[in-house]
Amino acid sequence: MIEVKNVSMCFHMSPDRIQSLKEYLVTLAKRKLKYKEFWALENVSFSVRPGEVLGIIGRNGAGKSTVLKVISGILKPTEGSVSVRGNIVPMLELGSGFDFDLTGRENVYLNGAILGYSQRFLDEKYDEIVDFSELGEFIGMPIRNYSSGMMMRLAFSIATVVNPEILIVDEILAVGDEAFQRKSRKRMLELMSGGTTVLFVSHDLEQIRQMCDRVLWLDHGQVKMIGETKEVCDAYQI
Repeated sequence: MIEVKNVSMCFHMSPDRIQSLKEYLVTLAKRKLKYKEFWALENVSFSVRPGEVLGIIGRNGAGKSTVLKVISGILKPTEGSVSVRGNIVPMLELGSGFDFDLTGRENVYLNGAILGYSQRFLDEKYDEIVDFSELGEFIGMPIRNYSSGMMMRLAFSIATVVNPEILIVDEILAVGDEAFQRKSRKRMLELMSGGTTVLFVSHDLEQIRQMCDRVLWLDHGQVKMIGETKEVCDAYQI
């Protein structure tokens, strides 16, 4: 379903505090632009089978979110290739497509369109989205008045209204209060049991142990280990 071959991702980091495009162009023209290379991923290779739930673990800065963005097509790898067979719903930064001046209802259609849903589909699923989000009468308010938890609940409800072929999840099961977290986790398990292929990043090893078939351990942008869930989680904890 997904094949990642020898993927490396390099970012150029400038030590200079350049504040504007004009300043950048002037510095570039004077050939005074300096930067250092930071390799977030180095020669990463792995594959994911249809219907498999692959957990991705590692310390902060290990490259977990970067590899998800490369697979989602948000970032183009510096080296290597990624092959994906199926439609992807990336749940990386919930609510990143929201317009804070629009109401919750208007953002259902805006965010849904960004995820590729048609207006007809969103019309049919609108009540289901609102019910799951538990926003009630607040759905008609501008989301600038929402708490962060309310926005995350709405974003999660929109993103999971379909059964995607591939679901990419980055630390989103801590959405809302404890009751909503249980409900969102149940929804995730429903998607997984329905044959959806899942890439799941979490720092919660207990979630990884419960939900994943295999685990990929990244360390400083490289594959440290990949294999059966218990084996990799045990090695990571040690």
